[in-house]
Amino acid sequence: QVQLVESGGGLVQAGGSLRLSCLASGSIFRINAMGWYRQAPGKQRELVAAITSGDSTNYADSVKGRFTISRDNAKNTVYLQMNSLEPKDTAVYYCNANVVPIQNPLRARDYWGQGTQVTVSS
Repeated sequence: QVQLVESGGGLVQAGGSLRLSCLASGSIFRINAMGWYRQAPGKQRELVAAITSGDSTNYADSVKGRFTISRDNAKNTVYLQMNSLEPKDTAVYYCNANVVPIQNPLRARDYWGQGTQVTVSS
């Protein structure tokens, strides 16, 4: 089994910063891409940022220049540094990882964390 656990969410005023972390643990052979998604009330889940195993990154246009995704492969952890937060960033943020499990090294699959709430007040 593979588990993803997010941390770092909370309540912050507009213009403030938060740093999210996501630790992957369990029967991991290799982690490919990792990413952060978010879902606001009444809206679909959307990609915020993603990072490959080679550290190539991709961002949603709405967060470019404000958010930075990074990863520590030795710790199986992905981070999301969020600066200049705006009320529209309020959402539940989910970590995603494409993992090759030890039990089946020929087949990668996506895993999700339980989500962490980020609330930005105006």
